[in-house]
Amino acid sequence: MLKKKLAGNKKAIATLRRAIVGMMLAIFLSIIPIVIPTVAQENSIPFVSPFVFDNWQIFHPGGEPKTEKAPVILDGRQLFRVGQSGEFTAAERADTIQSILQLAVDAPQSPTIRIEQRNQLPVIFVNDQYLLTVTDRDIVRGETREERARLWEITIERAVRQAQRERTPQYLQRQIIIAVVLLFLALLVNRFLGQLQKYPFRQALARIVPGIAQSKTEQQTSPSLTVLIRFKVGVIRIGLWLATVLILTDLFPFSRQWRYQLIYLLTITFTRSLFILGDRPYSLLDLLILFFLFGGLLFITRFLTELLRTRILQLTGMTRGSQEVISIVIKYGFLSFGTIVLLQVWGVNLSSLAIIGSAFGVGVGFGFQDIAKNFASGLVLLFERSIQVGDFIQVDEHMGTVERVGARSIVLKTLDQISIIVPNSRLLADEVTNWSHGNPTSRIHVPVGVAYSSDVQKVKSALLQAANEHLEVLRYPPPQVFFKGFGDNALNFELLVWTSDPSRQLPLSSDLYFRIEEILREHEIEVPFPQRDLNLRTGNLPLTISPQLENLLLDLFKNLTNKPSRNSKSSNRNLNS
Repeated sequence: MLKKKLAGNKKAIATLRRAIVGMMLAIFLSIIPIVIPTVAQENSIPFVSPFVFDNWQIFHPGGEPKTEKAPVILDGRQLFRVGQSGEFTAAERADTIQSILQLAVDAPQSPTIRIEQRNQLPVIFVNDQYLLTVTDRDIVRGETREERARLWEITIERAVRQAQRERTPQYLQRQIIIAVVLLFLALLVNRFLGQLQKYPFRQALARIVPGIAQSKTEQQTSPSLTVLIRFKVGVIRIGLWLATVLILTDLFPFSRQWRYQLIYLLTITFTRSLFILGDRPYSLLDLLILFFLFGGLLFITRFLTELLRTRILQLTGMTRGSQEVISIVIKYGFLSFGTIVLLQVWGVNLSSLAIIGSAFGVGVGFGFQDIAKNFASGLVLLFERSIQVGDFIQVDEHMGTVERVGARSIVLKTLDQISIIVPNSRLLADEVTNWSHGNPTSRIHVPVGVAYSSDVQKVKSALLQAANEHLEVLRYPPPQVFFKGFGDNALNFELLVWTSDPSRQLPLSSDLYFRIEEILREHEIEVPFPQRDLNLRTGNLPLTISPQLENLLLDLFKNLTNKPSRNSKSSNRNLNS
């Protein structure tokens, strides 16, 4: 009975949730046909932003002095641009016009705008207050001052009326409703995208909108989305919130003004000149563009080099070391050529970099000696080819295969699969054992010691038998056995075998020792262990003492012997009593 009630409650809750979602969607669909046309008629539709982003620095009075025109902004929207007039710069004129227009917006009555001719120049008044004089610097080619003044009159009247309308309670209430609906939709879409990053489409939709049935296959199998799809969904979520913020801030005049100021500050930060190279100033935005261009160059270079090494050079049948040399030469050549082209396209005159290049050379000579030495050593190794990719080398106690030869260092992967970074200068300054240089065929020494009582001919046959049975031992040159001499505890022999894979010398030596021990045990040949004989010789010690010391020792001995006897007598008396 209780289960039936709980099931009925769950069904009721699900029905209520579906009803609420349906009502909200119905309200939203009914609001859109009513609100959007009205807002569009008022020229304040959220999806259309009238401001522009060009030439931002001229808005501030402390901007660039060479700016010819400055924009007039009202509630975050650009109305028009004005030029310099007499002693007033374009930025100062724009600030004055904006202040007067703000007073007209705050006034209770509708704006009255008129144009008068003074000194043969049209002058615009707003609410009987002087606004600006249209000069030749304000017009564009092909129009008169009167035409420009008439156009600005219409623009100013519409902008002030719209700004007054946007400050009414009715407009603010309507915009708040639109903002709430848009925010709700953004949250709903964001939640769906968040579920879409974890589950398939139908399952994610069922988690957002109740009542949508899930397919059996999606309920039984776990979702397996690739990293690329999740990255795309993440980018879409970021774009969704950016678009939502832009739309919401465009609904209200104060938020629109804040947004304009924020974008203006960001633009000033990125576009203000930081330094001058040659005759051209460069800003942070220019540096970011150069950074992304270099990033693209590195990506394309790496892609082309990898494609050349894996798809083209492997078909030629060249060795791995030769393929690596060709790839590195092409890589650095393409990077050098691409860098020169990028700097030319970016606008840098390479002749102006001569001083920077000389300073960099001095810095390399003093502060980057190790880096320059390693780089020069890398070039020597690259063209000399004494150490190549795939070689089996030994540097001090480290033994392994060369995985990569770079401009500064090589990557040595040991037999324990540990990567060791070895600087290139160390490979030229110290001794390096290269087992693969020239001919990879190398000889391995296997020392063996047997007991003195062993038959040396049987020992030689046993060692040769172990070498001939191993598949990795070369038949030519043939294995050899040398009698090294008489040791302290054993007869010393050495088995010499040849192998074509020097990286397998440790496993090969281990296999040979296992087989040698087995064969020696079959022939009853002992492998001795270190032994030492210790002989002790006895005799009279030439020790003499004086008579006084001898008498003293005798008295001491008598006293020691008399004490036990006295103790025994006293104990007997106690027992008798």
